[in-house]
Formats: sequence, C-alpha cells, structure tokens
Amino acid sequence: MKKLFILSLLIICSAWSFANDHYKYTIDLTKVSEDKVYVELEPPTIKKNEITFYLPKIIPGTYSIADYGRMVTEFSAFDKKGRKLEVERVDDNSWIIKGAKKLVKISYWVDDTYDTEKEGPSIFEPAGTNIEADKNYVLNPSGFFGYFEGMKEMPFNINVIRHENFYGATGLVPVNTGAELHTVVNLEKSEKETPSDKKVDQFKVGDYDRLVDSPIMYSAPDTALIKVADTEVLIASYSPNKVVNAKEIAASIKEILQAQKEYLGGELPVNKYAFIFYFTDQPVLSYGALEHSYSSFYYMPEMQIQAMASQLRDFAAHEFFHIVTPLTIHSKEIEDFDFNDPKMSKHLWMYEGVTEYFAGNMQIQYDLIGPDEYLEILREKMITASHFLDTVAFTDISKFTLNQYSDQYYNVYQKGALIGLALDLKLLELSNGEYGLQELMHDLSKKYGKNSAFDDEQLFDIITAMTYPEIGEFLKTYVGGSTPLPYKKMFETVGINYKAEENVEFYSLGLQQSNITIAEYEGQKYLAIADVASLNAMGDSLAFKEGDILLEINGQELPPLGPETGPFIGDVQDSLDEGQTLSYTVLRQDNEGNYKEVELSSPVFKVQAAQQHLFELMENPTEKQLLIREAWLRP
Repeated sequence: MKKLFILSLLIICSAWSFANDHYKYTIDLTKVSEDKVYVELEPPTIKKNEITFYLPKIIPGTYSIADYGRMVTEFSAFDKKGRKLEVERVDDNSWIIKGAKKLVKISYWVDDTYDTEKEGPSIFEPAGTNIEADKNYVLNPSGFFGYFEGMKEMPFNINVIRHENFYGATGLVPVNTGAELHTVVNLEKSEKETPSDKKVDQFKVGDYDRLVDSPIMYSAPDTALIKVADTEVLIASYSPNKVVNAKEIAASIKEILQAQKEYLGGELPVNKYAFIFYFTDQPVLSYGALEHSYSSFYYMPEMQIQAMASQLRDFAAHEFFHIVTPLTIHSKEIEDFDFNDPKMSKHLWMYEGVTEYFAGNMQIQYDLIGPDEYLEILREKMITASHFLDTVAFTDISKFTLNQYSDQYYNVYQKGALIGLALDLKLLELSNGEYGLQELMHDLSKKYGKNSAFDDEQLFDIITAMTYPEIGEFLKTYVGGSTPLPYKKMFETVGINYKAEENVEFYSLGLQQSNITIAEYEGQKYLAIADVASLNAMGDSLAFKEGDILLEINGQELPPLGPETGPFIGDVQDSLDEGQTLSYTVLRQDNEGNYKEVELSSPVFKVQAAQQHLFELMENPTEKQLLIREAWLRP
C-alpha cells in the first residue's frame, strides 16, 4: 500500500508539474478601455525567488528597435490568495517580480501602437498593434505577450475572447474556435446561464519564437482561399470603407502565387499560409509588409484594387519568397534570436536582397512583366542604390544596421537585390546556364531547413564549397568587401551593353526627385516644390516657386500620397508630346501667408540631361551570352 501511495503521489505531482509547464494567456477583445485591452497570464511554474518578465525590444524581420513594453500599464503580479507581489519595472520592456515562486497570475493593460502618443521609436505598422473597439484588432503577439527570463522555449497557450461575429485571420492552425466563454474563464453559475455573444479562440505554439511569428487580425470576416500546389492560402482583408475585398485581392495575386510555386520547383515548404491585409483610410507616407513563417502582414492605404494591383503583387511576391530566406535558410543569430539584446546577422544581402531579386526575376521568367519593364526595375534599383554608401562592406551594413548604419537599411532592397542579380549571373556564367541562384537556394534549403542554422562567419565558405572558387572570390570582394558591383561586366555576360551615364533628350514634367518634398495643408499631405535652383529647363519655364503645393497636372487631380502617386505621374509623363501644353494647378502662399490656387503652364519641349544606368541589347551577342540570357530570363 505504501508503494502504491507513493506511486500515486508521483503520478499526481507529475501531472501537476506538466500542467504548469506552459504559459496560459487570455486576452479579452471585448474588454476595451481607453483604447487598451486587458491581458492575463497564468505562468508556468517559477522555481526562482526573483525573475524578470520581458516584452520584446525588437523582433525578427524589422531591423529596428520597437520597445513594445512601453505600451503596457497597470502591470501586477499575484499569489494564489490574490495578494500582489512586489514588482520593479526596470525599463520599458522588463519587470522584476519578487517572491516569484508564489506567482500564479500576471495582469496588465496594453495600448496599441497605430495611434499611440507615447514617446519612443515609431513601430513599423505591419509589426504593430491596433485596437479599434468593435471594428478591428491587429494582434502582433510581440505587442501583447511576454516571456520569463530563461523560459522562452516553453509552450504558449493563447485564449482570445472575441465577439461572436468576429474572425481571427492567421497562419496558425487553432486548437479550437468559437468555444464557450465559461470553458476558459471561471464564471458564476448565473453568468454561465446568461446568453452571451462572447466566444473564445484557442491557439497553442511550441515556444515564444513561434508565437511572435504568428500575427492574428480580428475583424468581421472578409476572406478568400487559394490552393497553390498542396498549400492552402488564406487571404484576409480589413477595409474600413469596404473599398477593396479579399476576393479581389485573391484574384489579383493568384497568378503571382502560381508562378512562385513553379519558380520554387513545383511545391511549397508550408501546408498553410495567410496573407493578412489591413487597409487604412488615413493619410500615410509609409506602408509595407512583414514576413512570417506561415503568413505575411500588409499595411496599405485603402484604395480600389485597380490602383494598387501592381504594387500589391510586388509586395506579395517579396513576402511570400521569405519562406525560403530567412525562414528556411538562416544563421544562428536568427535561429536563437534575442528579443531584448539582439545580435544581427551579416547576411541581409541574402535574407532581404535575394528575396527581392527573386520577386522580380520570377515575374519576368513567367511572363508577368516584359523584358523592358524588368530592366527598368533593375535600373531604378541601381539609381536608388547610388544614394547610399557604396564604400562599406554590405556585411558590415547588415551586422550594424541597428546603430551606425541604420540609415542604410533601405538599401537591402536595392543593392541587396542587385547582389542577388550579380550572383545569379556569375553562377549561370560558370555553369553554362545550368546552375543559378535558384538552384543554390534550393540546395541550401535542403542542407539546412527550418530547424537548422548556419554559422554567420562560415556562409561564404559553405557557398563556395557548394559552387565554385570564383563564387567565393565574388562574395569576399563585392559583399564582404567594399568594391562596387561590376555592372558593365555583369551585363556583358547576358549580351547587354551598359552605360553608367549618358546625356539624353526626353520629355519632362519639370520635376525630379531632388526638387520634391511633402507638405501639409488643411490636414492633408501633398507633393510640393522643395528647391527651384536645380529645376531643369521645363521646370524653369513653368515658373515654379519654392513651397508650391501640387494639386493637378494637365487638369487631372493628383491622387492621395500612396501607391497611386508614382504610376499617375509616370502615365502623365509618358503622354507628353511635342506641341502639347503642360499645365499645373498649385497652391501658393502669398506674403500674408494665405494660400491661393495658381495656374502654371508651358509648351512641351524636350530637355537634355544626364541619365544614369542605361541598357542596350548587343547587336551580335555570342552563343554563350544568349545561353546565359535565356537561363536568366526564362524558367
């Protein structure tokens, strides 16, 4: 009997220990106060008298400090009798809990980041949080859920209390959806018997990294499904004025996804994937997307699908390709990401640059864009890259992107993609068109995969061993060194003549990037004239003045700042011809500070100016040049 008693006690203790070997979070989206939501945590068993609780300082994929913990208020810790434990807030993101062995509950309120007035770094909206009571909730877990020091690898159970008519869009597969409230929250008997529209969705993930990797957006359901190979792709949309919907988005990006499947060899490394779109009806200057293992989140201006279809496809192509890098191929810095003392990898050229390169190269290979359009995309990247440092190793810019080179980060989408191009062409040249960057990434995926990481310092040697000695020299010279990319030599391999600069004649709107700024008028943001000293002859003939706010071009109203602006300006410029008149309507401030509409016009004529990075197909390319060109531009 004694042995039986001991065995029974061990079983009970073992079960109790297991039951407390996880985090159990409950977030109540029906309990919003002053734009904040309430969060409760039943913690795993704490074996220390004192422990630190964290919310992240930074998360993977953003490459900038966020300090999510500053959004937390009324942080309290309790023992089993409901007594408060002593808590010391150390900084924005960490709390030391005293008497932690007695801890049975933590509670706090969380403000959102989309419209916060709190001091601190601005948070990239796709990595941010939104709380619009009864309308929309963007749950990037990094903004709501934390972890204990040394206990990041434990399972997390998440209960989301929501109204019955709300749907949670996510790449996660839920444990349960629409559970009754009393199964999660201890209610009095009378409350259990009272009808309620509150339901509970339940999710479970293996560790904190997976949790942060899994955004959820709650709103009235607007979804569509696409089947890509064996992968179920969810499209979820929140458009406050119902300007765009998920079915339109699905129709717009379906062709891109099918082409990506073929580009990746006919299959995808995930069974479920979610594209989550939040559209804002507020004026925005910056917008974009953030990748995750099983989803990507998009923050964009609300507009008709026709106006944003091209950019939508570009965004979707880029983010979806992240299932290869860094989500399948990554270094130990990403595998063991430290959310509060981060160490950056040296290889943003691969994580972001190769991803961006693939997003464009896939479109030309599968006839979604033409050769001229593709070369113009590359040219624009070369022009933009020229405004950034080109005298520092790209690996250093990557490694120190949080501090001394933070202003260089955007170049990962420009020069990073051009590094991908250069590496692809070099591989194709050495292999006579048989082995390119696609094949290299495929082989690296097989070598490592989601659950294995490479050493940051060894990647160049690993790639060299898998390819050619010349590739090792290329990486050391142009990625790990400060030598500019050899554009002329690169394009010669595919039978294209390249000129760094040439004087050309063209029809102009009188403006260029250096002349333009953004001005605010009556709460709206507009393009405006920043500098008249460097206007070209067309701009001089229009008699612009510094500070002029642009309202119309040739009688057409400029669209709100966003994805429509660039294509609109491009279309107007393409329509210009000799003998026409170019006109602007501008707002101009008089000497008393009052704004008045002013009409400006001039006959259209060609201007001469230096243009950078020009391409021309060779008249008589060699057989090898044509072979490599075909391997580069065709599947």
